[in-house]
Amino acid sequence: MAKPPIVPIAFNKEVGSEKAVTILAGDTGGTKTNMALYRSDAQGLSVLKEKKYASKDYHSLSDIILDFCGQDLPDRICAAIAGPVLHGTSTLTNLSWHLDSEAMSRDLKTPVCFINDLEATAYGLAGLEKEELATLSEGRGLKEGDIVGEGNMAIIAPGTGLGEAGLFWDNQRYHPFATEGGHSDFAPPGEDDIAIYRYLQQQFGHVSWERLVSGMGIKSIYHFLIEVRKETVPEWLSKRMQEEDPASVISEAALQHEDPACREAMDLFSRYLAIEAASLVLKLKATGGLFIGGGIPPKILPLLQQGDWVKNFVSNGRMQQLLEQVPVYVVLNDKMALLGAAHYGAYNM
Repeated sequence: MAKPPIVPIAFNKEVGSEKAVTILAGDTGGTKTNMALYRSDAQGLSVLKEKKYASKDYHSLSDIILDFCGQDLPDRICAAIAGPVLHGTSTLTNLSWHLDSEAMSRDLKTPVCFINDLEATAYGLAGLEKEELATLSEGRGLKEGDIVGEGNMAIIAPGTGLGEAGLFWDNQRYHPFATEGGHSDFAPPGEDDIAIYRYLQQQFGHVSWERLVSGMGIKSIYHFLIEVRKETVPEWLSKRMQEEDPASVISEAALQHEDPACREAMDLFSRYLAIEAASLVLKLKATGGLFIGGGIPPKILPLLQQGDWVKNFVSNGRMQQLLEQVPVYVVLNDKMALLGAAHYGAYNM
């Protein structure tokens, strides 16, 4: 039998309650789409094969599915989508695909389901291992051996965009739900932050948290420092940013202490992540725990662990004591949404 999860997630079906089935899980975003074929049986989920695709190289998700599966389609398909999913349809936030699960089910002659990618990440906690977590704050009052406390939980995930989700605690299990909180208004807490806000407002009009706490946010903060604050750009850095992903270059230069402007940009990114994470925890009363996912945090883990992240997270006036109780983890597994889509396809479809 499958071992019990360290985070108990609520599903409609129990592991092993039906015959073995195959599930095609997808994690579809503006940059990449990960696909994996899973088998669900009495032992739980096991991956059979997987492949990564560049999303923009394909006209539709169906094209990727057919490339991955050929004519041997699985029993079910569940895809995590980087955008809001309403009545089985979604238009991706950072990719011009419109998805309709009912139409795709008819075309592929296989049941298809879409869920928000952060909701899928939350479901993926059902397959989480302790070794896949890095602790930022242990919180207070956890029972021995537990990694989460009683109460709701929250997930925030900066990557191509900024995803946020919650998990409602029913006193036995957690029920994931999606939000679009990453698109809520950025609230600059100080004068320097107001200057960044005005810089971005001139470009985009509406300034959301995603404009700062994401890959695009790292680039925007850095360009603010260069264009407004007139920080200098070394020639080697300028060349690398032309040839590689600028956000990755900036974060790597910050980690290696190679450029002060890059380090300042990442310090600001880290601070904004902490502030918005605290806001999410307070809005959801997520005393059970906070998980930080996405592609960026594992790559900048030393900056989060060695800097002022926890100090910025708990600095919230009258709610500081509540925030100090919350255990905070960085999720090191970058395929949580894919794993969550597989769990949802196996136990909720």
